[in-house]
Amino acid sequence: MAFPSSELILNPDGSIYHLRLLPEDLADTVILVGDPDRVALVSRHFDTIDVRKQHREFVTHTGTIGRKRMSVVSSGIGSDNVEIVMTELDALRHIDLQQRVPRTEKRPLNLIRIGTSGSLQEDIPVDSVVASRRAVGLDGLLDFYATDESRWQPDLAASLKTTLGLRLQPYVAEASPVLFESFHDVVSSVPGFTLTCPGFYAPQGRHLRLAPKIDGVIGKLQAFRHEGWRLTNFEMETAAYYLFGALLGHEMLSLNAIVANRATGEFSTRPEQTIEKLIRDTLCWASDL
Repeated sequence: MAFPSSELILNPDGSIYHLRLLPEDLADTVILVGDPDRVALVSRHFDTIDVRKQHREFVTHTGTIGRKRMSVVSSGIGSDNVEIVMTELDALRHIDLQQRVPRTEKRPLNLIRIGTSGSLQEDIPVDSVVASRRAVGLDGLLDFYATDESRWQPDLAASLKTTLGLRLQPYVAEASPVLFESFHDVVSSVPGFTLTCPGFYAPQGRHLRLAPKIDGVIGKLQAFRHEGWRLTNFEMETAAYYLFGALLGHEMLSLNAIVANRATGEFSTRPEQTIEKLIRDTLCWASDL
């Protein structure tokens, strides 16, 4: 059956609702960034740009590096935006938008997030790069999708839930092994176990006028261990990307420029240079995928 117009929402030009993209606007390899302004920081390294589109915080540039076609798309902040971006990127590949029916051919994307993050461990310094091997999500998205929950490492998630005294159920999702191993072989990075938080302040232990409910959350996260794994860093998107990458059958990797160390209280004195180096390294690697 065809998807009704209330579920698969298209713009008058036939493009997907939020991203405002047509299938031909999207390359097989997509760089994902949070900040809309960071799209131009990535695409300025392209040799050509043939697509420039924007709707709200969703900015897309598609072009080439040499003979390799690439897209860069911004999501804005947070896992709720990731749900929109991943669902609509997948629709561009796997739904016939004119007929409103699924395609039978599987066409997985290579999706690489470039973001900023805070380190949880003293030995992961600012200006380093964490390539997330796995991520644990505190965003609640798993509760809204039909899936076998045993896929998402419930024992590890339950251990963290108990440590923090949470009511919500965390989930654990992993990077594409192919992309992770390929990147880690080429670019100096720390293998990461990333915590994806549903906010920037109390969920990450910051205290301005509102006090966090969990006492000593940073210390608890730093000390958390499960079968040899420790949490390396936290941010607001990676676990959701890994969840939807796995559910939808796309290759997904999250790369984190460490701009703060919460163990030492340090913030990078040159975050722009750190991000720029990660962009250059990522594009050099991704152009060979």
